[in-house]
Amino acid sequence: MSAPLQLFVAEGTFGVLDGGDIPVDTADWSNGLATPMSHGAIILTGIRTGDVQVTAETQSTPTQTTDHAPWDEIVEVSVLCESGQLLVESLDLGPAEDLPDLASAGPGWYRIRVHAHGRNTNPDGTDSDPIERYLLTAWPSASAPTVILKSSQHIAADLDRHAEQQPGDVVGAPW
Repeated sequence: MSAPLQLFVAEGTFGVLDGGDIPVDTADWSNGLATPMSHGAIILTGIRTGDVQVTAETQSTPTQTTDHAPWDEIVEVSVLCESGQLLVESLDLGPAEDLPDLASAGPGWYRIRVHAHGRNTNPDGTDSDPIERYLLTAWPSASAPTVILKSSQHIAADLDRHAEQQPGDVVGAPW
């Protein structure tokens, strides 16, 4: 596991990006935390601008998250990596050099479990002292549906918003 790293967030997001690409027009915003795209993913933060604390780790197989207490939200998504690199990135400043490449087995499908704490502390605010924490755990795996392991008001509101949409509605970024 990497040491926690301070990561700059702009527009309430940071990325787990495949070769730096952000195919935002393919994003599934429905769970409000981890947004898979055609390749790579966007992580939605509570703050609009500032710093968050991120830890990342790779595994060869999934492990159970047994202690949910330190986390407000936990979501698992499938992410396709075409380039062979899945890097945690500030969308303004680029890759976080001290965090590991999450594509431990090269190109292919991965599951990413996103743990979040503190997203409700300063919603849409600015904070240079990181009050939000994220743990990203990735392992090679076939594509599978999104799983919400621990929910919050943020996630419940986004699920409700997407459930109310009619077929044919355009779903876009929350901003």
